[in-house]
Amino acid sequence: MGMAISSLWSNKLRTFLTLLGIIIGVLTIIAVISIIQGLNDYVYTKMAFFGANDFSVSKFSFFGSSLSDFREQLKRKDLRLTDMQLLRRQCKNCELIGASAATKRTVKFGSNSLKSVSIKGTTYLDHMIGNVEELESGRQILKEDEDHSRLICIIGADVVEELFPYFDPLGKRIKVGRHNFQVVGIGEKKGKLLGMSQDNYVRIPITTFLKIYGSRINITINIHTNSQEQMALAQEEVRTILRSKRHLTFEEPDDFSFQTSDQFIQLYKSATTGIYFAMIAISSLALIVGGIVVMNIMLVSVTERTTEIGVRMAVGARRSDILFQFLIESATLSTIGGLIGILLGFSLAGIISAATSMPSSVDPMSIAIAIFVSASIGIFFGLYPANKAAKLDPIDSLRSTL
Repeated sequence: MGMAISSLWSNKLRTFLTLLGIIIGVLTIIAVISIIQGLNDYVYTKMAFFGANDFSVSKFSFFGSSLSDFREQLKRKDLRLTDMQLLRRQCKNCELIGASAATKRTVKFGSNSLKSVSIKGTTYLDHMIGNVEELESGRQILKEDEDHSRLICIIGADVVEELFPYFDPLGKRIKVGRHNFQVVGIGEKKGKLLGMSQDNYVRIPITTFLKIYGSRINITINIHTNSQEQMALAQEEVRTILRSKRHLTFEEPDDFSFQTSDQFIQLYKSATTGIYFAMIAISSLALIVGGIVVMNIMLVSVTERTTEIGVRMAVGARRSDILFQFLIESATLSTIGGLIGILLGFSLAGIISAATSMPSSVDPMSIAIAIFVSASIGIFFGLYPANKAAKLDPIDSLRSTL
């Protein structure tokens, strides 16, 4: 072991160039795994648009697989407030039922304005369903606001920062399109999800929304239950009620769709799994190239050290000793490259996270795998040069000095 390390240390530049391929391969794989693992953890906790026991009913499905599916969904009937009210009356397993609709508008206050703000019409119950909408200050939308279609609103952190940089927005009136709304609440800052802000919104009573933007706008119905078992029962109950109202026969498919957190996560998994493995496969090519470089350098080393091998054999070294010496050299070389690659990989992942707000995560298992793979590459690609060194004839090796 000592002789192997001494040999590597005596040829620093060659050792570094040999390490380079392994370093790049491990660096890339560790950075990719760290970013994807961090992104997975983030998505699984933040991409839950609904709680574990909540679901929504909408006209469109997010999981259509073709253009024909989308065209079929366009022909479906819109969901109305009357559908929500029917479910409130008849769905026994639904604990809370709300509704929402959305559009985009420019929002103004004085000389300040913010474009493409999400204008959300919601019921007074919606903030308690699914991804609970907490407030920084002020109050939530009340039943009275909904009943009387009041021009009040709750604004997100982005709207506060752009329109009210120097003072408290509570009680002030902002202009949404052509209408003036009084700010009664400020939403708690949520940050970004997959690079998109979750705080660029204005929330208003759904009755106000429908009065301004049209009563025939399609809505989404949001439902809360107390358990997974109750959610399954509630979905069947909602399906039966809506199918009956729409007079669908037994053979006809549903003309509405359910969405849950699990479905969003499964959609994310299916969209990213292929990308994940493709990136790992591409990164692995760098490791293979690094292994080939290790093998070439070790072959050169065997040629340069023919005399040394001959002397060692002459003083009693066995062929197995020579074999293990060169294997240890190649494995040590690759492992050192792997360790450097791991450190640089995590550093690169941290830099990418800081620059793009994409989260990263350190997985101890990936570290262990990277070290094992690095050592394995060194042993595998070092086996041929080591075997060649072990098979050298000691007499011929000693003559090479002449």
